[in-house]
Amino acid sequence: MAESFLTVLILFGATLISSTFGFGSALFAMPLLTLLSGISTATPLFGLVGPTISGIILVRNWRLVELASAWRLIITTLMGIPIGVWLVKYVPGDWVTRFLGIFLIGFGLYRLMNWQLVQLKSMHWAIPFGFIAGILGGAYNTNGPPVVIYGNMRRWSPTEFRATLQSYFLPTGIGILISHAAAGLWNPHLFQLYGLSLPGILAAIAIGGWINQRLPIERFQSLLSGLLVVLGILLWI
Repeated sequence: MAESFLTVLILFGATLISSTFGFGSALFAMPLLTLLSGISTATPLFGLVGPTISGIILVRNWRLVELASAWRLIITTLMGIPIGVWLVKYVPGDWVTRFLGIFLIGFGLYRLMNWQLVQLKSMHWAIPFGFIAGILGGAYNTNGPPVVIYGNMRRWSPTEFRATLQSYFLPTGIGILISHAAAGLWNPHLFQLYGLSLPGILAAIAIGGWINQRLPIERFQSLLSGLLVVLGILLWI
């Protein structure tokens, strides 16, 4: 009973973060779910939750997607994933996740100091950012941060940020979900936890969307930078 209640709370918090900012649910939820239920439950459970969040947000906000960047990010990420899978055999995962954590902390603090990065005018910058995201995603399931940094440097508005990231995460999440099913990771207990968490997930999507639409862009960028610092600390830990 305690496991189910805590799972519902964790997934509610993760969904609220993702619905408000467009990303961060996996980086928030996976460490906590792993501590609570073990990696064998946490991985396929969030594999179900991730596409649920992305799909609902995308259906409600598809008109706000920056299609020119989204398709470039998706294709180049898919190209980078096999390289990441290959690298994972040779580079210890904790080295990369800790380095990524330090990078996120540094980037978040940099943004909190109101120092402006160069604005990326061309959508072709999506190609290298997406490719790097694919490598990190294939190796360590951390494809979000490079795409977030790209959106930040493109100066996406909060609504564009949220919608475009979900259009990026949805096809990736579906691929992960299919791989979990094919590997036999699904079980009745998993779907029980998912069913119990679904009402909270739906509520968090609505609340996060309401917050997102009312955040001034300057306030959004400050909160996003603070979130990057927190998620970077979680990755380091």
